[in-house]
Amino acid sequence: MPKRRQLRAFDLKQIYGFESLIGVDEAGRGALAGPVVAAAVVVNQRFLESRWALGRSGRVNDSKQLTAPEREELMAEFESLAAQGQIHAHHGAADVAEIEQHNILGATKLAMRRALEGICPPSAFGRTAEPDLFASETEKESFTPAISAHVVIDGLRLRHFPYPHTPLVNGDARSLCIAMASIVAKVTRDRLMNALDARHPGYGFAQHKGYGTDEHRAALLRLGRCPQHRELFLRKLFARRVDPAQLDMF
Repeated sequence: MPKRRQLRAFDLKQIYGFESLIGVDEAGRGALAGPVVAAAVVVNQRFLESRWALGRSGRVNDSKQLTAPEREELMAEFESLAAQGQIHAHHGAADVAEIEQHNILGATKLAMRRALEGICPPSAFGRTAEPDLFASETEKESFTPAISAHVVIDGLRLRHFPYPHTPLVNGDARSLCIAMASIVAKVTRDRLMNALDARHPGYGFAQHKGYGTDEHRAALLRLGRCPQHRELFLRKLFARRVDPAQLDMF
């Protein structure tokens, strides 16, 4: 079985016993500038056995393994599938101020929560999740389980997260719905960085999307930081404690 075909087969196993499967992934966690963006994609058994999933899902992969045109083409197909009601997708973001306030892990969890909230509230899953640092007192006391869904998230288990979930290391290379979420998150963030390029010219955001390329570092030395730069990341960069080339870049 070709590797990409295994993504669909993997999800068919993960959805067993549930009405739906929700894949979650993020983009921009290792960037020096711009928001971190997360996406959640919901699939069900019917979709996983659909003509599209059988004939077209083999082109889906971890977003970093696809070219920008390939991601855009798949994004257009996802939007069409969503319009037909075959899947549901939502994205969430945490801005630079929230990254500075909560650190990158906290901001990533916040973006993921926002992506999932576009699909269903945490209360729909009942009291099976750990207490959420961002939940209000009202939310903490209003738990009414209403849905049967299995949430799978790329990476390690998230502590203090309101949604019960299964962590999958390299999940975007194992699960179809996580790979789809990785594409939605990446394309959405790329579009945001293109818009920021127009607002903050000279840094090359439209080209490197805020990651630590040589071009970006040269622009920082020439222009200094702008409001979209993550101050802590820059301090580590210029203190030579972090080599951006080793960060998760595209």
